[in-house]
Amino acid sequence: MQAPVMVLNTNTQRETGRTAQVNNIGAAKAVSDIIRTTLGPRSMLKMLLDPMGGIVMTNDGNCILREVDVSHPAAKSMIELSRAQDEEVGDGTTSVIVLSGEILSLALPMIERNFHPTVIVSGYSKALAKALDVLDVIARRVDINNKDELTQLVMSAIGTKFSSRWGTQMVDLAITAVLKVVQTRGEYKEVDVKRYVRIEKIPGGELSECKVLDGVMFNKDVTHSKMRRRIENPRVMLLDCPLEYKKGESQTNVEISSEDDFNALLRQEEEYIEQMCAQIVAFNPDIVITEKGVSDLAQHYLLKAGITAFRRLRKTDNNRVARATGATIVSRPDELQESDIGTGCGLYEVRKIGDEYFTFLEECKDAKACTVLLRGGSKDVLNEIERNLSDAMQVVRNVVFDNRLLPGGGATELAISEAILKSVDEVEGVQKFPYAALANAFEIIPRTLAENCGANVIRLLTDLRTKHSEGGHSWGVDGCTGEMADMKDLGIWEPYCVKAQTLKTAVESANLILRIDDVVSGTRKKH
Repeated sequence: MQAPVMVLNTNTQRETGRTAQVNNIGAAKAVSDIIRTTLGPRSMLKMLLDPMGGIVMTNDGNCILREVDVSHPAAKSMIELSRAQDEEVGDGTTSVIVLSGEILSLALPMIERNFHPTVIVSGYSKALAKALDVLDVIARRVDINNKDELTQLVMSAIGTKFSSRWGTQMVDLAITAVLKVVQTRGEYKEVDVKRYVRIEKIPGGELSECKVLDGVMFNKDVTHSKMRRRIENPRVMLLDCPLEYKKGESQTNVEISSEDDFNALLRQEEEYIEQMCAQIVAFNPDIVITEKGVSDLAQHYLLKAGITAFRRLRKTDNNRVARATGATIVSRPDELQESDIGTGCGLYEVRKIGDEYFTFLEECKDAKACTVLLRGGSKDVLNEIERNLSDAMQVVRNVVFDNRLLPGGGATELAISEAILKSVDEVEGVQKFPYAALANAFEIIPRTLAENCGANVIRLLTDLRTKHSEGGHSWGVDGCTGEMADMKDLGIWEPYCVKAQTLKTAVESANLILRIDDVVSGTRKKH
């Protein structure tokens, strides 16, 4: 008998065919089971220890999976899902994993009955197209300027989170912060929450002290103790060049023959700095902020002119100050113009909070950047609130871009499920089975919501199905009581783009994992 030919390296592991598919589905289900309990208002928190010994307490799907160390390739791709969801729309990171895990686990019986994966995939894709059509039908539009409607919307996004204990306060923070940074250029709207909304966390104080500033703050004190710490209507100048003598690019040697030459050298350095300061003083600013250093001599000249100076400010902070005060960041003092000076700030003040000094530039007339000041008991609480706040801000941002809303509490998923089951007969051939299976998969969201409340799941879902078949597509699960409720009355709505993105990401990733029929994991030879 002929000896088997070894093509692959002997220490590679290889799973093929059905084994690979079953293992992949098992891994995906394991990931979704980790975070199923974190869905909904009655969700549990997870406590994770990172390798450095720090702890993370959260129920944000993306945050949990980011901390979990996974070795299985299919599970890794599931974790990427929640990251993609977080970057794209900022909310729905838990739902996307739970839904994807359920879609895959419903494919398992079909694979065992010898369905070909491509048949399952095409059935799923048809069902996804149908689901997206349903979303268009049941969506309603919201007026962005109506604060009450926006508050309700963000409440439903933040209601599942830790900070929902403080009611509308976090919601107001999120809405105020996002609407501040909205910029319209013709048809295009720009809402850059990441860059222009800075969340400053200061442990201590009360949560009721959190607020959105009409401007910016940064963790710096004045460079010289005699400089002014409070100025009303200051003129702000922003630089990104050092106010100190320029050192040679490469190593510089100077030969000096007499001591007068040495004095001349020192005088040149001083004159250079004096000239730079004179160019700055000519514009009569009250505050000079630079991203680089300020030498002692420059501090002296600026102090004599009554100018307050800050040095080594972060570039991102400087950009925010520029947006808030209307100043332009200048690279060379000799290129300064009157138009570069920012006059939009109403009050500059240095305040001490806790142990550190913070500089506030407040009461800006038309601030297009802002700082959210968070106070709270401990670092962990603040970190969790920051995560919740960024989710809430993303939700507001999404609504600014696309103001369509869908009912929350699992109502949208049930409506999709109902529509898919009604249209099963339109699909021909074997694809019917996966098409109908996706309808059952969508029910995982209301089911999980009900499970997390400890409600009677089977009865509740049966009642809801009846309601939906009668056309009540806004009926879902009340996440707090576990009872059936009309989402219109509860005021629980979710942004259209979050839902659409969740469905697309979940179904497409499930399709991707189903089409894998060979997993080769091997160790590379060490050269």
